[in-house]
Amino acid sequence: MLKTTTSTVDGRPIREYLGVVVGEAILGANIFKDIFGAIRDIVGGRSAAYEQEMGKAREIAFDEMEQKAKALGADGIVGIDIDYEVVGQQGGMMMVSVSGTAIRFK
Repeated sequence: MLKTTTSTVDGRPIREYLGVVVGEAILGANIFKDIFGAIRDIVGGRSAAYEQEMGKAREIAFDEMEQKAKALGADGIVGIDIDYEVVGQQGGMMMVSVSGTAIRFK
């Protein structure tokens, strides 16, 4: 399935718009405690463990969105937006949300 952040795809006219599809994944507080505990002494730089967990959450959200689009008979998703939000009590959880418009090409 073709997925893009743009509203059109060069050379692939859109025949039908099927509706908005969304995928979400939430990472629990224990993941953040474990990750930040492992890197608390590091100043600056990047946390590979944190990036890996965020990547997993993003994959889950994209997979969920694609499954919903397939259920509508779509062969593509355009206008994809990715959002990251801190949720829960005291910001103890991170949510990754992806959304786009399921479409059929001509």
